[in-house]
Amino acid sequence: MQSLGSQNPTPARSGFRIGALGLSVLVLAFLVAVIFAANRNEVIGWIVAVVSLAWLVFAVFVFVTVRGAGRRARERFEEAARQFGRAPSMAGGTVGEAQSVDEVRDLKLDHSFKIIQVQERVVRDNLGKDAEQVARALETIQITAANARDMLRPDGGEPVTGTVIDEG
Repeated sequence: MQSLGSQNPTPARSGFRIGALGLSVLVLAFLVAVIFAANRNEVIGWIVAVVSLAWLVFAVFVFVTVRGAGRRARERFEEAARQFGRAPSMAGGTVGEAQSVDEVRDLKLDHSFKIIQVQERVVRDNLGKDAEQVARALETIQITAANARDMLRPDGGEPVTGTVIDEG
């Protein structure tokens, strides 16, 4: 196993290499089809060469389109990360570097409150209909609230653990 910080090529680079390899194979197939068609001077050979050229053009179109979409997505991701003041993970930054401990705790607490709100709706929707679903939602609320309270404790006590089954 390799560590996360190893000097391996990025997925974008390896994808580019795979795409370039595929295009190279299609170029080679086209050249072989043209050479055979020229040597034998048969109609079927030229038809194969035209079909091979059509596949090559299609592959180039897909390759260029996907590469451009990947670049635009990466730019949007980096802009969103800059907008929210976080280092983008694709650029090698981590959340820990960009945020203080208080900010991370606040994000976790916000998430806990969102979980509680969702489970409250589950209880409201299933009250009197599905007792098992209500019981699971109440258990989730209890666990989440206990974990959130533990995040607020200065001594950092152990959070409550349990099994949450989401049949969402």
